[in-house]
Amino acid sequence: MNAHTPVGRYFDVQDGQVYGHVREGDGPALVLLHYWGGSHRTWRPVLELLGPGQAFVAYDHRGWGASTATPGPYGVERLADDAQRVVEQLGLDEFVVVGHSMGGKAAQVLGSRRPAGLRGLVLVAPAPPAPAGVTPGFQEALSHAYDDAETIGRSIDQVLTGRPLTDALRRQVLEDSSRATQAARSAWPRQGLVEDFSASVGRIDVPVLVLAGGADRVDPPQVLREHLLPLVPTATLVELDGVGHLSPLEAPDLVARHLGDFLRAL
Repeated sequence: MNAHTPVGRYFDVQDGQVYGHVREGDGPALVLLHYWGGSHRTWRPVLELLGPGQAFVAYDHRGWGASTATPGPYGVERLADDAQRVVEQLGLDEFVVVGHSMGGKAAQVLGSRRPAGLRGLVLVAPAPPAPAGVTPGFQEALSHAYDDAETIGRSIDQVLTGRPLTDALRRQVLEDSSRATQAARSAWPRQGLVEDFSASVGRIDVPVLVLAGGADRVDPPQVLREHLLPLVPTATLVELDGVGHLSPLEAPDLVARHLGDFLRAL
């Protein structure tokens, strides 16, 4: 095994552990937070394009993937707490938090705390800091999006993607969306989605890149322009043409290119 081979390990967080893959290498290290329904595997296509020297940690949120033994609460503050614990245990001097969707909202909360060593945020199809147009009916429908293979398949085709996934990645999404505790699965639509951090994200004082899929039906570019950019003065938005909500899987080349450019500019 060479020095740049990712290593699996568990991290201690409040009331349990989370499982992730870590690769030593060049900094700032990437701290990768996955979407509601994903896992550390969500980032693999992007990481494979960044090159073997990039340091990173990608882990499964509590209640998801190989972290299902860790109990809730599963709110956004707790997810940000977990990310901070992972950073501390790795002893990262410089890091960039990369958050996708739910993970993007957790990244905003962590960024507002201004932890030592944080050099930037990359928010990939992020949930805005406060709910935008969310109704109780929408929350109820969303809470059943991952009930079984049939509903997950419909979610992939009708909501989550703008471009077709490969067969292997589609199987991965089906597996990851199924591999969660019921409490973790329902926590985002019923709690995390509607938590309001609009009063605190203005404290973010590092560069922020927002990558928004032009065909994203979950967090469209216009919603982010109206409900995220005005609240985070350091944020800039790049729109990915024809890409849906699962951009790390649909268009890893575009995500990797913009992420690489962001790192070089720091």
